Amino acid sequence: MDSLSYHQKTLELLNQNSNFVTVTLTSVKGSAPQNLGAKMIVYKDDILFGTVGGGKVEAHCIKIAKEILDTSDNQLSFTWNLQKDIGMTCGGEVSFLFEKHICSQLWNIAIFGAGHVSQALTRLLINLNCKLTVVDTRKEWLDKLPHDSKLTQIHADNPAEVLKELEVNTFVILMTKGHSSDVPVLEEALRTYQFPYLGVIGSKSKRNVMEKELLSLGLPNERAREFICPIGDDFGTNDPFEISHSIIAQLIRERERLSLSSD
Repeated sequence: MDSLSYHQKTLELLNQNSNFVTVTLTSVKGSAPQNLGAKMIVYKDDILFGTVGGGKVEAHCIKIAKEILDTSDNQLSFTWNLQKDIGMTCGGEVSFLFEKHICSQLWNIAIFGAGHVSQALTRLLINLNCKLTVVDTRKEWLDKLPHDSKLTQIHADNPAEVLKELEVNTFVILMTKGHSSDVPVLEEALRTYQFPYLGVIGSKSKRNVMEKELLSLGLPNERAREFICPIGDDFGTNDPFEISHSIIAQLIRERERLSLSSD
């Protein structure tokens, strides 16, 4: 087995917050179809990676792995006689360790715009336990983003339409190429959805202009004000990475506030 590929695959699943079970052959007596230490990953209803013996052994392991996902145990060990328990012709005995990995609540973050600040912000956010989506009309800017299993890039001619694809718990950040492209997304987000965080990069004067425009588009007074602008804590310079650190500080604080209020 390629140990590096195995660990890369488990890390990829963890980053995707997927539920899965790893199976390790921990003991062999007599004849057995695989070597000691063989591993495989069971994802959904099938083997995603590796092998612990093939055929009837793996079919039995898949069955047990699916059952374990519905239990409260994180680790379980089993010892089977290959003839009596598995129905094979060889007469060995094998032991397996099943380890369950259950995804935690995802911190979903969507950034509309892939410009300079978004490039810096994305590179910092992918180090956190989050699922990140970046949306832009400009493919050439999306292509500059890092490749990571936590990151989804969406090239969209009408970014506002992407809002319907987001989870209801998504933190939404608008930093498109300008005011005229921020407003359609902001209006749709305020008119149709209730995202826990909705922020727009910019100044206080930009906020005032946007509020007036939202009111002219028919949004109620209270709703037209339910967004954050400027975003980020008040520290640092205008360097994209310093701005990004200030935004992340605000995001984390708001995430913790919402978590406490829901307890």
